[in-house]
Amino acid sequence: MKVAYSPCPNDTFVFHALAHGLVPGAPALDVTFADVDVTNTSAATGEYDLVKVSYAALPWLLDSYELLPCGGALGRGCGPLVVTRPGVTPRTVAVPGDRTTAYLLFRLWAQTEYQITVVPFHEIMPGVAAGRWDAGLVIHEARFTYQEHGLVALADLGEWWEGETGLPIPLGAILAHKDRVDPARAAEWVRASVRHAWAYPAASQDYVMAHAQELSPDVAAQHIDLYVNEFTEDLGDEGYAAIEALLGRASAAGLIPAVAVR
Repeated sequence: MKVAYSPCPNDTFVFHALAHGLVPGAPALDVTFADVDVTNTSAATGEYDLVKVSYAALPWLLDSYELLPCGGALGRGCGPLVVTRPGVTPRTVAVPGDRTTAYLLFRLWAQTEYQITVVPFHEIMPGVAAGRWDAGLVIHEARFTYQEHGLVALADLGEWWEGETGLPIPLGAILAHKDRVDPARAAEWVRASVRHAWAYPAASQDYVMAHAQELSPDVAAQHIDLYVNEFTEDLGDEGYAAIEALLGRASAAGLIPAVAVR
């Protein structure tokens, strides 16, 4: 089964058991590690059987794929940050992808026009620190490391979202290709992998750190604790409500096509 997810600690933690043949009855995986902006694009051509994408990309993908109720990233206190250099009034902003949830949230939040540049995620903080852009939209482990680049947080878009809606913020989704994978069985495999990771956290440590892109073990552990939570095991009614609120508001604002997720 061709699978694509990011090398971020939450994804490698979630998929460790499935990728290593530790989930009974699951097929062997052919894993590709890729930035979410890359998987958003490749999923549009149906390249993978199982793929991690941004929730913001769902309107362009749900004709071919089905959203799984587990395995993704959705929660509280884990939203994207707008970071900048101290004292700077941002006019230019680097963002990690045109169809990322982070950028969709930014467009819902922003009250003024900015000059936007899409760049790979790993280039954003160094580029802002060097003065290439005034501000950057960062996600994941950047919540724990932006101060190391001499940057300050201008806005916490997850905090803004929770204040606006009272709901957790949906970030990354797991999709199964409708023509090639039984979504119900895929959900069982992914959920079993999540439960194995929680039951045996030390088993995935080497796999997580091998792909952690120079993160320290402490930052990787914080990353996992924040992004792998009860919604990773099961979206539940609150998780689906959060997804529908995000995509519904964005559609009403004319930012994305309307889509039904369940």
